[in-house]
Amino acid sequence: MSGNIVSVRFDALLFDFDGVLIESEASGNRHIAEWLTAAGWPTTVEHSTAHFMGLSGASFLQAIERHIGGPLPEAFHAERAAENARVLAEGVDAVEGAVAFVRSLPPELPRAIVSSSSTEWIDRHLRHIGLRDAFGSHIYSGKEHVARGKPAPDLYLHAARELGVDIARTAILEDSPVGATGAVASGAYVIGLCAGTHCDVGHDERLRALGVDAIAQDFAEVAALLA
Repeated sequence: MSGNIVSVRFDALLFDFDGVLIESEASGNRHIAEWLTAAGWPTTVEHSTAHFMGLSGASFLQAIERHIGGPLPEAFHAERAAENARVLAEGVDAVEGAVAFVRSLPPELPRAIVSSSSTEWIDRHLRHIGLRDAFGSHIYSGKEHVARGKPAPDLYLHAARELGVDIARTAILEDSPVGATGAVASGAYVIGLCAGTHCDVGHDERLRALGVDAIAQDFAEVAALLA
């Protein structure tokens, strides 16, 4: 794919990050599920992926506290901080086909990252997979750039404004139910991407039920949908 320029019928592309460009969701949700289970709150990886993926900050913590029926212990916060530091140091590999796809886009096509993760996290892992130069200054975090993160549509609308494009003429790649909900509400064309290893059987149907415009199982299918 990297040898050919992908034709795109939209004015801009917005990319979620974790689970779309890097394979962080499988390990991240496994870590959460294992910690909660060991602490006395049995949690499957599937439950964590379905209910916590795509959230950030207070929304992320509140979702877990609803699941366990009370406040999280300080040990959880310390363990998550240690795990994030480890992953930042080691780096996370790209989702299969992601790097080649981004490199195949027309250089002049506006694009941005729209993620619930911090800009530090995004920057570090973009460098690890060799795509830092592909997004310039257009890296937007639901923690840092808007008052309401996903599942609100605010982050996508903010990115479209910063790119100077109409959200209705923009395509968004999202892998999480939380992200898909916000992306659909923004009025953009939304592709539910199921290319990451965290996308189990039925993940596509969960995204389709939220109103995404199309499902792609890999980046070759994304390219076909955008053409």
